[in-house]
Amino acid sequence: MGKFVISTRKNGEFQFNLKASNGQVILSSEGYTTKAACENGIASVKKNAADESKFDKITAKNGKFYFNLKAGNGQIIGTSEMYESEAGRSNGIKSVMENAPDGPVDDTTTH
Repeated sequence: MGKFVISTRKNGEFQFNLKASNGQVILSSEGYTTKAACENGIASVKKNAADESKFDKITAKNGKFYFNLKAGNGQIIGTSEMYESEAGRSNGIKSVMENAPDGPVDDTTTH
């Protein structure tokens, strides 16, 4: 099973990554000024990840593929890595849909 990992950026902001069971990052958040806001972001991912219509499929200018997961209000709550193919991006979305709803949280800021 995948998990959410909360960490602190060099600028002091909090962020989370959703990692698949193999440890690969499949979704990353923006920076949050508080841990509570970061935790709310995780809750929003868990809530919205089961709905495929919340995923925006995008092609970058360099021809690579990625996706954004959006909340009900349209705000981006997570962004994927870059994929070489549309099939890779589709697998990434599937992985988020499978791993996010029940993913445990590992808060590395308290270790």
